[in-house]
Amino acid sequence: MTTQQFDADIVVGVDGSDESFAALKWAMREAALTGQTINAVFGWTQSWDMGSKPDSEEAWAQMRHDIATQLRQWVDKASEGIDFDPEHLKLTSVKASGTSALLQIGKDSQQIVVGRRSLGRVARWFMGSLSASLAEEAEVPVTVVRIAGSEDETVTDDIANALTPVEEKVHYVPSEGVVEESRRPIVVGVDGSETSKRAMEFAMHEAQVHDSPLHVLFCWQLRDLGHIEGYENSVAPIEVGQRRAEELLDGLMSDTAVPEGLAVQTHAFHIPASKGLIAASRYASHLVVGSRGLSGLDAHFLGSVSRQIVNFAESTVTVVH
Repeated sequence: MTTQQFDADIVVGVDGSDESFAALKWAMREAALTGQTINAVFGWTQSWDMGSKPDSEEAWAQMRHDIATQLRQWVDKASEGIDFDPEHLKLTSVKASGTSALLQIGKDSQQIVVGRRSLGRVARWFMGSLSASLAEEAEVPVTVVRIAGSEDETVTDDIANALTPVEEKVHYVPSEGVVEESRRPIVVGVDGSETSKRAMEFAMHEAQVHDSPLHVLFCWQLRDLGHIEGYENSVAPIEVGQRRAEELLDGLMSDTAVPEGLAVQTHAFHIPASKGLIAASRYASHLVVGSRGLSGLDAHFLGSVSRQIVNFAESTVTVVH
């Protein structure tokens, strides 16, 4: 397992949206703890709201100046109230789509951080999301910050009131109301692959930085367990599979160098990985997963595990490659 460079820059995509402000605030709080440098990247393209195309060097220079000024204003707004050293901040604007800019500039970063776009659940299922696409294409970890109070809670309220046979309004209580943010653990999903081992390494680093407990989840189905002695020609009962899953998880942990003092709990659950980890995200401060999953047309139509988690998790998510 290659050791990750945790002191490299954090690259953040900014575009003036609330989601990008949430991503930048998250990155600034992270860098305030680690001493890392943040590179705030704005990828821009010629569009209707930028006026007519510049027709001289002077006009292009003015446009670049205006874009740099806008980027600075966005960063100043996002950094209000955060104890972050401005000496550790770089601003980059580039004429390219946001995704292309982040992939190019962030290829040697410690991680790329973006906000999750406000698409409804149905739209995300059919169309996917830019953050999920970025998480699949990048070669470095991608952290997707979920903005609090998204459209999902509003729609959930509507569904609850439509289905509840009482006159009083029903209000959905999000996970923030169940577990205090400061007490929530960092959760990492593992399956024994090299990618999940790198996810474990990233999660242990995060847990150390934030002085948080770490919970390791192995969400399994019988096909994930390989050979089970005594059941070569038959289907093993669930309780036998559970014991085998716990053995595999114990073996994984015995091969993992856990930093001294880090509180770690392990869990094996008989549930599809996407379902189990999305459920865990309701009570986690941060969910870390590997990028292992489907690719190509299968991923587009069926959705990889990491894509489903990025689109539907209720916490900040990091996808590690």
